[in-house]
Amino acid sequence: MAVLDGSIANTALPTIARELHTTAAQSVWVVNGFQLAVTMTILIYASLGDSRGVSFVYRLGIVVFTVGSLLCAVSRTLPVLIASRVFQGVGAAALMAVGPALYRQIFPPQELGRALGISAVIVATSAAAGPTIGGSLLAVLPWPWLFAVNVPLGVFDGLYSVRTLPNEKGSGKPLDVPSMLVSALGFGSLIFGIDGFARHESGAFIALEIGLGIACGVVFVRRQLRLPAPMLAVDLFAKPVFALASVTSTLTYTAQGLAFVSLPFFFQAALGRTPFESGLLLTSWPVSVALAAPIAGRLSDRYPAGILSTVGLAIMSIGLALYAALPLRPSFLEIVVHGTICGIGFGFFQAPNNRELIGSAPRSKTGSAAGVLASVRLTGQTLGAALVAIIFGTVGAAVAVGGEHVETVVRLATPIALRLACGCAVLGTLASGLRLLATRRSAPAEAV
Repeated sequence: MAVLDGSIANTALPTIARELHTTAAQSVWVVNGFQLAVTMTILIYASLGDSRGVSFVYRLGIVVFTVGSLLCAVSRTLPVLIASRVFQGVGAAALMAVGPALYRQIFPPQELGRALGISAVIVATSAAAGPTIGGSLLAVLPWPWLFAVNVPLGVFDGLYSVRTLPNEKGSGKPLDVPSMLVSALGFGSLIFGIDGFARHESGAFIALEIGLGIACGVVFVRRQLRLPAPMLAVDLFAKPVFALASVTSTLTYTAQGLAFVSLPFFFQAALGRTPFESGLLLTSWPVSVALAAPIAGRLSDRYPAGILSTVGLAIMSIGLALYAALPLRPSFLEIVVHGTICGIGFGFFQAPNNRELIGSAPRSKTGSAAGVLASVRLTGQTLGAALVAIIFGTVGAAVAVGGEHVETVVRLATPIALRLACGCAVLGTLASGLRLLATRRSAPAEAV
């Protein structure tokens, strides 16, 4: 539900804007407020998980998320709804930040890959199914029910977690409030700046936001290196396998973001499909992930994650290349086949890569590793969406002189976005492959 709620409100924005008597531009903050809250607090929760225990953070997230969902459901003005969504996002961040770390607490090491394979299915299908599920609920219920359905599930989850989750103790290290504030400001500024391309802000303002985010990042990292008990274990990036897994994730989620944002434009504006039909055309991707990820997760318990992830990304690159080469009037079968190839490749990348990223960290730093995993996913997806906005805006400005129709812009811009997505996937494949070299070089030292 935490992942699903990141996109479930998208289809309801026109309805919310009409019923709350506000503009479409203002209503977008119902989505942006949630995403910003998740991004700004996710590393804070990762640190809290290391200090106080991941089960404690998970239960705290359930309470905040459920209360936030109830507040969203009873909101009757836009400012109250946005504030409630921010509160809900703060709870969702806790669930996303410590989820993979919690799997490591529950499952024995030889079954961690299988657990993360199941997690990959949930994340991929929830993120992709949000608009479709939201549209289906709106067909029979008013928009507050998009949030109200979380409440009974959250109550059940909270009660059940008290009985079932391990009550492990964290390291007890003190919380570093200055690092938390710098982290939140840095991630918020960076993501808000990247998203500024989609909001058509001025270049100077976007540069200022991104510059502030980078500056905060530099201050944050330097502070962590000086502290005896840092908020985030940045020394994890000194491990080549961990660093390469993080880079691979960022590139892959950027590629996914480019595809998931640009393809619906192509389906609707160029092919004349409805939003619901557009969602169905993309369904083959998450369905294929759901089929491939559990298999890849089990295999990652037996075979090197670098091999599985590299093969998966190579397959995903082929699927994106085929998407980029689609004819002007592609058949339904062509679209489904290309989405299936991308989904199988993504499924074989995600679970093994996540397993290596989490498994390569010392158990005492699992919370930090889980926070990095969630952060790179959000950053990559946001960067992909921003790149689509830049491409569409540039192409639109180039053809505007001739008074071209929006269909022309979409037909010209979508292949560019998909080629860029393919390029990101290819770079991710190379980064993933480098892990095999890093693993071989470190093997003798570890044996000694």
